[in-house]
Amino acid sequence: MEKKRVIELMAADIYQREALILSDVSLTVNAGEFVYVTGKVGTGKSSLIKTLNAELPLIKGSGEVAGFPLQGIRHREVSRLRRKLGVVFQDFRLLPDRDVFGNLAFVLKATGWKNKVEISTRIEEVLKRVGMLEKKHKMPHQLSGGEQQRVVIARAILNDPLIILADEPTGNLDPETSSEILQLFNELNKEGKTVMMATHDFAAIASKPARTLVCANGFISDSDAESILLDFESLLDKNSG
Repeated sequence: MEKKRVIELMAADIYQREALILSDVSLTVNAGEFVYVTGKVGTGKSSLIKTLNAELPLIKGSGEVAGFPLQGIRHREVSRLRRKLGVVFQDFRLLPDRDVFGNLAFVLKATGWKNKVEISTRIEEVLKRVGMLEKKHKMPHQLSGGEQQRVVIARAILNDPLIILADEPTGNLDPETSSEILQLFNELNKEGKTVMMATHDFAAIASKPARTLVCANGFISDSDAESILLDFESLLDKNSG
């Protein structure tokens, strides 16, 4: 049985503002896959995620995410696309003037939820899922970085998305907290979510080897995690010699 494609780019150019950062990108991600996107800072990882989320326009080439064509996508369709996506940002983007519950309620109301009981029930479900139910009335500034990232993941899965796009979700976290956050993504993937995670955290890749897209020299190459880690270890050996 042929696997369902949920992300596809064909001969796509990825831009960062006005600058072309990745050329001629062609890739396919199937439902239920876990895929890393790695590379040095400034090589296009975040721009790729933002293009798939329709935050950046796809100017050249073609692409489709969750059944929505990216090139020339209309504003109304962007809203519908994003209901199929759960996006996890490195900088959290939590509303500072609302508590955890209020942040999540804002998202549900913005995506069409109206019944207060259903809103409350759903928020408690996702907060319990990420281990943050007891912190639902805390303000963002009262939470640690790891706790804020858990809230961001809860926000991302509120509408039961088909795909989770995570942009450096462990970038600002200590190793222990990073491991806990990665475990959450692993569990969501086991539940059937497609996960694409941009990261330069090789410890994360080592702890859960998976298909890995490498951004370098203006292009993306497709590899397996074992090859990436061998290259990284070789680089460490050279630098330590």
